[in-house]
Amino acid sequence: VNSSNFLSQSSVHDDLAEPAFGSDDYYKETFWNLNNIPNSPYSVLRHLKIGVNGINVPWLYFGCLFSTFCWHNEDNYMYSINYHHKGAPKQWYGVPGTKHDADGVEQVFKKFLSIKMRDVPDLLHHITTSFSPRLLQNEGVRVCKILQKEGEFVITFPRAFHGGFSFGPNVGEAVNFALQDWIPHAVAANERYRSFGRPSVFSHDRLVYTMAHHYKELRTKEICHNLIQELTRLKEEELLLRKKLISAGVRDVSGDVELPPNRLDKLDDESADYDDKRLCHSCKHICFFSAVCCECSDSKVSCLRHSHYMCRCHISRKFMLVWTPEEEMKDAIANVRKRMSELEGSNSQSQAVPTYESLVDAPGTEKDREEYKVLEVSVEPLCKIEDDAVPQLESSDVSVCSSVEASGTLA
Repeated sequence: VNSSNFLSQSSVHDDLAEPAFGSDDYYKETFWNLNNIPNSPYSVLRHLKIGVNGINVPWLYFGCLFSTFCWHNEDNYMYSINYHHKGAPKQWYGVPGTKHDADGVEQVFKKFLSIKMRDVPDLLHHITTSFSPRLLQNEGVRVCKILQKEGEFVITFPRAFHGGFSFGPNVGEAVNFALQDWIPHAVAANERYRSFGRPSVFSHDRLVYTMAHHYKELRTKEICHNLIQELTRLKEEELLLRKKLISAGVRDVSGDVELPPNRLDKLDDESADYDDKRLCHSCKHICFFSAVCCECSDSKVSCLRHSHYMCRCHISRKFMLVWTPEEEMKDAIANVRKRMSELEGSNSQSQAVPTYESLVDAPGTEKDREEYKVLEVSVEPLCKIEDDAVPQLESSDVSVCSSVEASGTLA
């Protein structure tokens, strides 16, 4: 696309002159600059005021012949955008981010790396394993491929597995971003991390409630609906577990202990440092709303789901700390509902969303669509192979895969 009319910071500030396309000022301000895209008006990560390498601070990658980026999907199932600055092309392989296809990748991992995954259950998150896309296709997983050349962007969608390699020396740049339709994927990622006891890059609960705090910035009723669903789910689970634990004998000391309130205007260094001190002992979830503690430890805390795993002390020694009262949770939902009603009552959605000029194809775009469009990966050999010459692979034969040390992996 011709980006001269699209995704520039000045396009949302009518009082500022539009920098000339191709000028230094344009490249400094445009959201096609990967330093800027996490802070674009539609990006949820604009609330993240701390720099997290690879998340909202771009990584620069230097590749060489056959340097590999192993199969993975992004942290917290976010979007990613990769720009090829210079050098030899990159070959990408991708799997759609649907639950069916993502689960299919996991099943292939389990089938061909069963022994390894028994020892390392979260192997998928280590980004150290590469194998042929042919294995995925043979197991019914849809696989696509694309060749990325200089000056081209590749965008991956939430939960979409991808991997590939370089055809020679090159330089690339990549960063994550998250649109407001990412919320359902964020929920799935958060639950998966809790099942493995894997810490999240940032608190899912905090980010969702920060979005609710900035409810006036929500731009469509669909986004409001998704946010209300998640806020309601969090509230119902939280209140249910509080009631059960207090009924079981856990003491609620929130009225006796003054806790610092959760900051909801932004997620800054101070907030992140405080969150790091309230990781659940069991699932590593950040206890944003409340936590259970025990008299036997000054530092150990637990989320409400896993308080029984924290220690063997009698329940009478355990107590609950509450940062977010019930009324505050209800007010957050009410504010988003109010915003959704405002959007439904408006004459058109365009009143809530900035209007851009129609996109114009850049020169050569039509040719690129034909030449580089996403194609199914052919699993047929280049040369005819006799049947008796093909080795039979056992499901536990790890020779069909290669584990690459993270330090030697380049994207």
